[in-house]
Amino acid sequence: MENKNGKSKKLTGGMKLLFIVLALYFIVGIFNLQLAKEAAFSFFYMLLKIIPILFIVFIVMIGADIYFTKEKTGRFVGNESGIKGWIYAIISGILISGPPYILYPLLGNLKKRGMKNSLLAALLYNRNIKIPFIPVMIYYFSLKFTIVISVYIIIFSIFNGILVSVIVEKSLTKSL
Repeated sequence: MENKNGKSKKLTGGMKLLFIVLALYFIVGIFNLQLAKEAAFSFFYMLLKIIPILFIVFIVMIGADIYFTKEKTGRFVGNESGIKGWIYAIISGILISGPPYILYPLLGNLKKRGMKNSLLAALLYNRNIKIPFIPVMIYYFSLKFTIVISVYIIIFSIFNGILVSVIVEKSLTKSL
């Protein structure tokens, strides 16, 4: 393929993957057309379920992009955030639900704008406290156990964040 300047354009990794998957569907279709049809319908059904979620994530990312300027990110979850940043990260980690791969673009954007690695690690660690599962945990394990395990998760998220920060800083200083 050539672009306007006459230079050849290489395929991106995503395009290569798309062509490989299409070729696999074609090959399977040659040997078992029914299986290929079922796989294609399954894919499109899953895609229809994911599109609304991706739309919501897109809207949230636009909102975060507008609201979280580099200065605000630095103030809330950056180097100048202090204890307030830890509190925001912990509460955000507990409140955020859904699969983590949907959050990665948003969190990557916050990291580019100045979110500290330690707070990012704490936020991800605190996703283990699932608000919808708390009543079930209380039912099966008791209120005392649920409180203790939740407090341990919060405490160890802070240790985890500090450890990640130290490891990342050491690896950055070695690479420089």
